[in-house]
Amino acid sequence: MLRYVLHRLLILIPVLIGISVVVFFLIKLQPGDPFVGMIAPETTPEQKQELLRQAGYLDPIWIQYLRWASHAFVGDFGYSTQSGAPVLMLIQERIVNTVLLAVSSLFLTLLIAFPLGIYLGLHRGGKVDTAISLIYFVVVSVPVFFIAILLVKVFAMNLKWFPVSGATTLGSNYSGVQHLLDVLSHLFLPAMALAVANIGIFSRYLRSGISELINQHFVKALFARGVSRSRVIFPHLVKNAARPLITVVGMEIPSLLSATLLTEIIFNWPGIGRLSFDAIQARDYSLLMGIVLFLAVITLVTNFLVDILYALVDPRIRLSQ
Repeated sequence: MLRYVLHRLLILIPVLIGISVVVFFLIKLQPGDPFVGMIAPETTPEQKQELLRQAGYLDPIWIQYLRWASHAFVGDFGYSTQSGAPVLMLIQERIVNTVLLAVSSLFLTLLIAFPLGIYLGLHRGGKVDTAISLIYFVVVSVPVFFIAILLVKVFAMNLKWFPVSGATTLGSNYSGVQHLLDVLSHLFLPAMALAVANIGIFSRYLRSGISELINQHFVKALFARGVSRSRVIFPHLVKNAARPLITVVGMEIPSLLSATLLTEIIFNWPGIGRLSFDAIQARDYSLLMGIVLFLAVITLVTNFLVDILYALVDPRIRLSQ
């Protein structure tokens, strides 16, 4: 197992270096410079060139990359050209809200997809399975932002069950349980918007696994011995059918993080996605590079943990290394 863990860790290093190179050079290829909003209009072209030279912006691009990468390696992503605050501090202020949104969405997904997948796997080909399959193909074809707008229209504007946007009610002085309920009421719609498509994906994987396993000889043997249906379904069918979900969840996390961009904008949720949008509008390249690299690290670490967890569940994975 230790050999497998070290092998996976060594793979992360070149991947992270490659991501940093791609991120840096793609953003550097953008037209203009990120200091345009910081220089006074009356500044002469000669003075502007001198300021850019002092900031290191006119250095060869490979020198700029090495300087940025060496600082980023120790957690120093520079300063925001828009606010002047350290990039890492701005990310730390918002990452909690994004993680809360992503975890809540994943919780809602598993809460609904798990029992739904089990039911569909045990009743494959039935009327409910056919209806859910049709709904699944429709939902999977619809972009997340459309689902988010639809949820706002129905549940926030028409029914007025949930607030339209934000993380808390403006002007409120809630504390304790009231504050928690207020945050949850603001969190539900964006979390559900992210969860809708994944509910279909996760339930379909579980449905396929259970419908295949239920016809296996060991399952028929258990039923023949008189083992109750519930004792066959949960300890045997669900346990084996849920293994692929570990990988699927790991693969969906990058998509989940990227989908928060539009979702946070629509619901005005104060997370990394909203911060990225503001950085793009302000051409705040230092902040944007810090955000992309930070999310890349989170994605790599998550995939690493998923690999380790899957190796623990299935010994064949680690023994093959």
